[in-house]
Amino acid sequence: MDLSGLGSDWLIEARSLTKNYGQHVALDGVDLQVPHGSIGLLGPNGAGKSTLIKTLLGLIHVTSGEGKVLGHDIRTEGDIIRSKIGYMAEYDSLNLDLAAIDQVRYSAELLGMSPTVAQQRAHEVLEYVGLRDQRYRKIGTFSTGMAQSAKLGCAIVHDPELLIVDEPSNGLDQEHRGFMLDTLFQIVRDGGRSILMSSHLMDDVQAVCDQVVMIHKGRVVVHRKIEDLAKQIDREIEITVWGGASRIEQTLKDAGLTVRRMGRVMRILRQDDSTVDHILDAAAKSEVQVREMQEYEPSLEDLFLLIMDQLGYGTRTAADLLSSTPEGRVIGAEYAEEELA
Repeated sequence: MDLSGLGSDWLIEARSLTKNYGQHVALDGVDLQVPHGSIGLLGPNGAGKSTLIKTLLGLIHVTSGEGKVLGHDIRTEGDIIRSKIGYMAEYDSLNLDLAAIDQVRYSAELLGMSPTVAQQRAHEVLEYVGLRDQRYRKIGTFSTGMAQSAKLGCAIVHDPELLIVDEPSNGLDQEHRGFMLDTLFQIVRDGGRSILMSSHLMDDVQAVCDQVVMIHKGRVVVHRKIEDLAKQIDREIEITVWGGASRIEQTLKDAGLTVRRMGRVMRILRQDDSTVDHILDAAAKSEVQVREMQEYEPSLEDLFLLIMDQLGYGTRTAADLLSSTPEGRVIGAEYAEEELA
């Protein structure tokens, strides 16, 4: 197949990429041009995320279409692509009987490093991921956070150009989660490397990534910078009230305002500059105190839920949607792209 139309300046490129498993279409004509940087990969279970990653790595053959990763053809240069990529899997991929230093060194040797160089790199990487003092301990004695750091060490021991991470903070407490996200961010900012990150935690994606690719039913329905996506959502004013939340909620609705209530916190759709005055009038009529009022900055989860709602899903949280296979009304990707353009 002629790949002359695809260049080499992009991190990931795909044109009409299709993968069928019998009658099931896992990837349906995926078109992508992803620049270098930090990319969040989002979508419900069964949307095609794992198939896309395996296809880009050259681990499975495409049914039709073409693609490149780091300028290399996914059909014929899978071995070269994999040599330039680090992969941190969600599933357990470590030998529990090995010490951390031996596990990371072994990973380096599998990538072609000599034993001496591999040993040196293992020491350097384990210090970078915060395991310097635990490097001689068996991985079977590690906490979940330490094991995740060891997996990251194995993925970056060869200083890859692209790091693919799948649920990197899965099972971590707040301290280890913060350290993991900071380390991933440093890899992009200080190391000048690219990351493709798949996670069901929107806050994690937002902390590390500056753009998102969203897949739905095997098709890419959104590929935008997060800051550009934020412009898609209607602006809201958030208030925190005291002494009669139900009364002010009803008064606001009676005044024709759209209200989203979460206990004492409410978000009111901003219609124009007079919306603030309407809120204060409603508070006075309801004899309710407005303790706080501010322009609400939408999170990535808000944006994700908005997009999924336009695709026909009704769900309260992104975690609910991403942790189960949803059943929504069928709306084509073309429709979604038009709605979100």
